[in-house]
Amino acid sequence: MKRCISSSRHLAAAILAVSVSMISGSVFAQTVDQVLQADQRRLNLAQQSHERINNIVEGTRSLEDQYRAINKEIDGLKVYNRLMRAQVEGQEATLEDIGLSMDQVDVINRQIFPLMERMIDGLQQSISLDVPFLMEERTNRIDDLKSIMERSDVTVAEKFRKVMEAYQIENDYGTSSEYYTESLTIDGATRSFNMLRIGRIGLYFQSDDTKITGRWNNDSRSWEIDNSARNEVRKGLRMARQLIAPELIIIPVPSAEAS
Repeated sequence: MKRCISSSRHLAAAILAVSVSMISGSVFAQTVDQVLQADQRRLNLAQQSHERINNIVEGTRSLEDQYRAINKEIDGLKVYNRLMRAQVEGQEATLEDIGLSMDQVDVINRQIFPLMERMIDGLQQSISLDVPFLMEERTNRIDDLKSIMERSDVTVAEKFRKVMEAYQIENDYGTSSEYYTESLTIDGATRSFNMLRIGRIGLYFQSDDTKITGRWNNDSRSWEIDNSARNEVRKGLRMARQLIAPELIIIPVPSAEAS
């Protein structure tokens, strides 16, 4: 009876030990799984955090690049604005100078018109007192100048240029010679003559048959026949027409009156 009780006790103890062992193993397994799951969650969270950090870093780099690009653009705009400011200041100075120049131009215009009028009158008087060569051409030039002075569509500069051009043409007459034909009234008869101008000092005429030769006397303001210079005048006419080579000729010129 005692042996039976003892065996029962041993069996119960063994069953209890196995039960405890089984319970302990099950609890341990559950704990390990929980730990592994927790570690996996932490790993997942760490990866997510890492990805977020990477995204933030990339975003930060992008913003930094944009910031640098904007700064470069701002620097470029500063340089451009500085150049534009200098250009505007220069243009303002130029406009101011133009304003002053326009004021001066108005003053000059008021002064130059009377000057040009006096120059034209002086040129007209000079032609009327000069040796009478190409009178129609020269008087027409004076008439054209007077007409231009009254035109509003011609600038002051162009008017002044025309006046100076007329003076230059008259001045050139004094250093040149030329041939042309003109109708003259000699001894009551009008006929065409070959004319020879030598500078402003001599104006000679000769008929085609060379029988009539003469010159203009500026003192008496009249034409005079002088056949003594027939050959020299004929030679001068041929040189003026470029029919022969230039050479020295001796022809009479009117002497100045004694004062």
